[in-house]
Formats: sequence, structure tokens, C-alpha cells
Amino acid sequence: MTARRFFPIALPWFLLVAAGLTAVWLRYGFIQPPELAHLCDDGKGPAWCGAREAIVIGFNTYGYGIAAIIAAALALIRSKPWLACLAAALGVFALTLYCYIPGAIALLVGSLRLVRLQAMATPGDPHRH
Repeated sequence: MTARRFFPIALPWFLLVAAGLTAVWLRYGFIQPPELAHLCDDGKGPAWCGAREAIVIGFNTYGYGIAAIIAAALALIRSKPWLACLAAALGVFALTLYCYIPGAIALLVGSLRLVRLQAMATPGDPHRH
């Protein structure tokens, strides 16, 4: 496989890994440490306490799971690789941030849809059906 064909195929998967690493950092480096939570307890904490609270509200209301399922449904309806990548990325984000079932479904649907769309776009064996 040449570099010309490798990068367009691999880029969505690298973005998926980046979304996963970002979600892991948010969970273990920004949400879960007790010392950061205690800084925001009294309402007089640093400026980033609002962002932390918004992230916590997002997974408490299952917002990330709902967004992931919507993206997965759109990826099934539309034949766009970026929608499949978005569904998989939101799925891994939701899966990491406590929305397990919809995150897993969206990750599976988005990944399978992305593989299918990439296989259809990649020229292969002319006798393949």
C-alpha cells in the first residue's frame, strides 16, 4: 500500500484513537481526581470548574450516549465516512465517560460502517463481488 492510499484510510482511525485518549484524560485526569473535585465544591474554584461541571452533567444525563446513538443512526442512513468516524468517536467518548451501552453500540456501528465505506471506496480485485 502506498503512502498516497494509506493516509486517507488511516486518518479516521487515528482520529478515533485521539478521541479515545482525550476521553481517557478527561475521565482519569479531570473528572475523577478528588483534589480537583474538592477545588470546585464551594463554587469559588478556578475558572475551569464550570467546564468540569458541564462534562459531569453530560454523562449524568446520558447526553453523550444519546449523541453517539444519533450519530450512529445518521451514519447508517447516510453514506459519509466522516459520519461513521464521528459515530465511532462519540461511541468511544461515551463508552469512556460512563454511557456504556449506547457508547458500545455507536462504536460498533460507526466502526463497521467506516470499514464498509472504506472497502467500497478502495479499488480492489475487479472480480470481487
